[in-house]
Amino acid sequence: MSKYLSLYSLLLIFVCHSYLSIAQNSAGQTKAITTAVPFLLITPDSQSGGLGDAGVALTNNSNATHWNPAALSFMNKKFGAGISYTPWLTQLGVKDISLSYLSGFYNMGEDGAIGGSLRYFTLGEIIFTNEQGQEIGRFNANEFALDACYSRKLSENFSLALGARFIYSNLAAGFTVGGTNTVIRPGIAGAADIAGLYNKDFTVSDLPLNVRAGFNISNIGSKIKYTNSGTADFIPTNMRIGYAVKVDADNYNSITFTNDFNKLLVPSAGGASKVGLISGMMQSFGDAKGGMSEEISEFTASVGMEYWYNKLFAARAGFFYEDPAKGARKYMTFGLGIRYNVLGFDFAYLVPFQQNHPLANTLRFSLLFDFEAFKNQ
Repeated sequence: MSKYLSLYSLLLIFVCHSYLSIAQNSAGQTKAITTAVPFLLITPDSQSGGLGDAGVALTNNSNATHWNPAALSFMNKKFGAGISYTPWLTQLGVKDISLSYLSGFYNMGEDGAIGGSLRYFTLGEIIFTNEQGQEIGRFNANEFALDACYSRKLSENFSLALGARFIYSNLAAGFTVGGTNTVIRPGIAGAADIAGLYNKDFTVSDLPLNVRAGFNISNIGSKIKYTNSGTADFIPTNMRIGYAVKVDADNYNSITFTNDFNKLLVPSAGGASKVGLISGMMQSFGDAKGGMSEEISEFTASVGMEYWYNKLFAARAGFFYEDPAKGARKYMTFGLGIRYNVLGFDFAYLVPFQQNHPLANTLRFSLLFDFEAFKNQ
């Protein structure tokens, strides 16, 4: 793929590539909150990808390392792993931008559970040109995040988890900005997560219910810089809260309803604001120029429903909503899941409400591995 853009404009697009281009108010001015490394917020797996991007109180496999690592303590398996692949922005004719995700966990019982993941986002080959349109070089831009987490039950029904993350973003290392002597370098940052999950079984009118409520405050970390002299940008510190209710209709059929709410804990002025980390997180709840109504508009909502037959086949549907002035993403999602022996396969498909939307026809593919099942072979 070729991207014939000036280097300075290219870097700005990459830093803000998730939201800026489609977030405008009626006056044509953007109100979206932008950050560096927005790939950290892209849904990596197909289960939640089929549920409107909801998962903080739902995940029951290794993908909990992204959605809510506190869920690892409630796993009924000793260990497991998964791998996912998502081609990104294919509607724009781009064929070499993608997100790959590898995750795993090990449940130590009363000693808690540990998990880890590797997230790799590639932007493909970039062709850099000068103002005259002459090629001055090529570069394969990429970003990745390496995670580790620990989860432990504090009571029979509640668990808490802490996570650590190393972030590396190499967008155009070695090139200069706009004909100046400012050299672009890889951006490096560290971050932490804190998450909790409440999980309890009930019986209502002889129907077994499982109720979960969770939260995950992720990417609490340092700002990131791409040059020695440039302004440091916030990474996407994020708060996700939600719940899920599972109903077991009988021994073969179950339905889960789930709902997430999500908010960036970054100043409304954007990722390059000069305030510090903690100040920025606190400021994010009260700095919108439109007052409380605009603060509320900064929340996104995800709802989803998942049906399982005999724990072998799943069908999923979901809905995602973002305020028109804060990103304007609104789409339906659909998904399927199959579990057989040691393998599980999940697939998700995204259908936006807007025509010619950059996220149209987004596909996600996931494989899950149940290593315990090997013992029964």
